[in-house]
Amino acid sequence: MHTTDTLLLELRSYQQESQQHQHDYHQLVLPARGRLELEVDGRGGHVEAGQLAVIAAGSDHGFAAPGDNAFVVANVPTALAPQLAQLPAFLPLDAGLLAYVAFLREELQRPQTGENGRRQMLLLLTQLLAERAGAGLQLDRRVAAARALLDARFAEEISLAQLATAAHLSVRQLSELFRRQLGMSPGQYQLEQRMQHGWLLLEQGSLPVQQVAEHCGYASLSAFSDRFRRHFGIAPSHFRHPAK
Repeated sequence: MHTTDTLLLELRSYQQESQQHQHDYHQLVLPARGRLELEVDGRGGHVEAGQLAVIAAGSDHGFAAPGDNAFVVANVPTALAPQLAQLPAFLPLDAGLLAYVAFLREELQRPQTGENGRRQMLLLLTQLLAERAGAGLQLDRRVAAARALLDARFAEEISLAQLATAAHLSVRQLSELFRRQLGMSPGQYQLEQRMQHGWLLLEQGSLPVQQVAEHCGYASLSAFSDRFRRHFGIAPSHFRHPAK
C-alpha cells in the first residue's frame, strides 16, 4: 500500500498500465490532456475532459493511459478531507470545477508556483469537492438541523442535549442517526470542523497561532497544538516555520 502524510498537487503523465494497488490517502485525478482508463474497486471508468476520479483511501485501483496525456493529481491525507470518501469514484465536473481545473493546469506549469502556493490551491480544491459531498448527501432533516448548528457554531461548546433539542430527537436517537448518516459522532464532526478551519487559517498565515486556536474554540494554545498534531501529524508551528 502506498502511504503519505503530506499534501501533494502536481501535473503528471502516465505512460504504462499499472497493477492493482491501494493508498492510505485519497487521490484525485483531474483531466488536463488525454484520457485515463481507471478501475476502482471493480468499477471501470475514465478521466477525460469533463470528468474526474476520486480514489478513496483503501480502494483497489489500476489504470492505463493510451496516447499523449497529462492530469492534475492530488494526494490528500484522509484526516484533512474525510468527506471525499463519500463521493462516487467518477464525478462530472460542473462549471465551477472546470474553471478551477483549468486554473490549476496553468499554475502547475509555472515554475514560480512554489510549495505554499500548491498547498493553498489543493486546500481550495478539497473544499470545493467536500462541499459537493455534503450537498449530495440525502440527510434526514433532523440530522441536517444538528449539522447546521455545528457548522454555524463549531467553535463553541455545544452539548449533545442542545443538538438533540435542535433536532427534536433524544440524545441516543441523535447520536445513532448522526453516526449512521455521516459516519462519525457529532463530537467527531465538530472536531473535524475545528481542525479544518484551523488548517485553513494557518495556511493563510495572517494570524498568530494563539488567535487561530481561539478562532477554533480553544482558549489554551497547548491544547489546540496537541490536538492539531494528533489530528494531522504536524504541529501548527510548521506553518510559521516552513522547511527550507
